[in-house]
Amino acid sequence: MKDRFRAVQFGCGPIGCAVAKLALQRSNIELVGAVDIDPNKIGRDLGEIMGAGKNLGIPITKDIDGLFAKTKVDIVFHQTSSSLKKVAPELIHLLGFGVNIVSTTEELAFPFMTHPELAAEIDKVARANRATVLGTGVNPGFVMDSWILFMTAVCQEVRKVKAVRVQDARSRRLPFQKKIGAGCTPEQFQKLVEAGTLRHVGLTESIAMIADGLGWRLDEIAESIEPIIAQEHVQSSYITVNPGQASGVRQVGKGLRGKEEVITLEFEASLGAPESYDAVYIDGVPNMEVVIKGGTHGDIATAAIVVNAASRVIEAEPGLLTMKDLPIVISRS
Repeated sequence: MKDRFRAVQFGCGPIGCAVAKLALQRSNIELVGAVDIDPNKIGRDLGEIMGAGKNLGIPITKDIDGLFAKTKVDIVFHQTSSSLKKVAPELIHLLGFGVNIVSTTEELAFPFMTHPELAAEIDKVARANRATVLGTGVNPGFVMDSWILFMTAVCQEVRKVKAVRVQDARSRRLPFQKKIGAGCTPEQFQKLVEAGTLRHVGLTESIAMIADGLGWRLDEIAESIEPIIAQEHVQSSYITVNPGQASGVRQVGKGLRGKEEVITLEFEASLGAPESYDAVYIDGVPNMEVVIKGGTHGDIATAAIVVNAASRVIEAEPGLLTMKDLPIVISRS
């Protein structure tokens, strides 16, 4: 394992800045560049954008070619979009420089079923350039997929698995609160769902990862989505929700073998949820039930898993990998 590696932050929004802030605290990471396409950020120092209270001597640029031409880079922390179609050109461009990538693009967490052609192309380019690509995050990437797979290590038999994630979204960032439809009327909520802009991305990818990890062949993966309607007034620092409006979203993903539901993922995020928790239930030998009381804070956990996965990715064989392909990711400061 390298004692120290050089990283570039690609995408300087809230999650990207959280990743960069944590990376700067790690003695084995040297942050050597930052990339963003927002004209209001280009040319400004990363320290200013992330609220560090001081300049870091890392100007934000959109000139990827210029940055990599003059800077040796081992890994890129990539936080831009949930859509693999949108980010694939970015990933392929970066891989041309032979750099490893840890991305929070949800559809990259396990893209082999939903985007097989893009996945094959990214894998091919990564192998050709001796680089490794990983899609990860708190969800997908951990609480509803790789954590489940790790827990099955102590099972003699697994018949069914279920994960439930419930979050009080009042502590989350504004883009997340908007993404779950907080403050929408039921009609507005439905229109956003139909437009494809309101949903948690990743349930299908997590189900596919679990099935692949367990060696199960699924006949169908299905998802449903509905608003959580507020019964009383609730607000966050950003959004006020009145009774009758959506306070958030409930999504359920199901993996079926024949007519039997063998994988169930239930995701709820709303302003004012009565209790936050993450839970995994395994029907097997032995049966298992594990609950994280208070839940896993999405923004904190996402930054952590990205930074903590970096050394594993650098050590890994080239190609497009998933969390189930790596040795256990742990916090190493």
